[in-house]
Amino acid sequence: MQTRELKADALLMITALIWGGAFVAQRLGMDHVGPFTFNAVRFALGAAALAPIAMRSHGTRGDALSGWKAAVGSLGAGALLFAGSSLQQMGIIWTTAGNAGFITGLYVVIVPFLGLFFRQRPGLGSWVGVVLAVSGMYFLSVTNGGIAMNKGDILVFVGAFFWAGHVLLLGWLAPRMNPIRLSCVQFACCSVLSFFVALPTETFTLTGLYGAAGPILYGGLMSTGVAYTLQAVAQQDAPPTHAAIILSLEGAFAALTGWIILDEMLTPRALAGCALIFAGIVTAELAPNRTPSQAE
Repeated sequence: MQTRELKADALLMITALIWGGAFVAQRLGMDHVGPFTFNAVRFALGAAALAPIAMRSHGTRGDALSGWKAAVGSLGAGALLFAGSSLQQMGIIWTTAGNAGFITGLYVVIVPFLGLFFRQRPGLGSWVGVVLAVSGMYFLSVTNGGIAMNKGDILVFVGAFFWAGHVLLLGWLAPRMNPIRLSCVQFACCSVLSFFVALPTETFTLTGLYGAAGPILYGGLMSTGVAYTLQAVAQQDAPPTHAAIILSLEGAFAALTGWIILDEMLTPRALAGCALIFAGIVTAELAPNRTPSQAE
């Protein structure tokens, strides 16, 4: 079992690295196409790349879901993926790749609080983590001259709640059904929903798609096809909170790639905010979080 956990950790680390670079691709893509068009094509590519593998893929561990239960679970994951990715993609128009990466990482702190709906009470570690993370978001997003937050940061923050829901649902689904098929269906669902929104609200041109080809290919094949599948495979052996702490490193990778490729700079105030957010994430995951009645 330990070998499986180490393998899962390695896969999650690679996933975080790919996702960190994806924030830069998403920023570059917005120069040519709208956010829903970008996501529609991106997730369609991801689904198409996985379809041949999914058709030949068989087997799962644990209590396997099949039929309509598997379909409903996959579509639910796709709907959460659509909500989180849409808010993130719109928000990144008005914020930096680094900001988007760190704020998205707040879903790690949100995960245990969504557990309240499943009668799971967050412990002291989660509360301390929230205080640190919220303080960090203030320094990262709120300007010195007032209390107003950047529009993009707000959208990305709201999206973090949907990412948290997606992690929880995927953590439950992944051990119970084929992860490749799960990924393929949720990508297709997200793509269809994005197309439905993009058609009446955005201008769809071949010139725009050509200009955004590089970012879309990275987002579709690497960030979507490869990374989300690695996440689904890894979460067969990694519990949601364990997966979340490793995946939260995508914020650091986003800031690094944004600095290297987009020449985005973080002020001392913003760096302090990033440090507090990361400290909150680590505290929420590593500190004791469950009461004796919740222990397994």
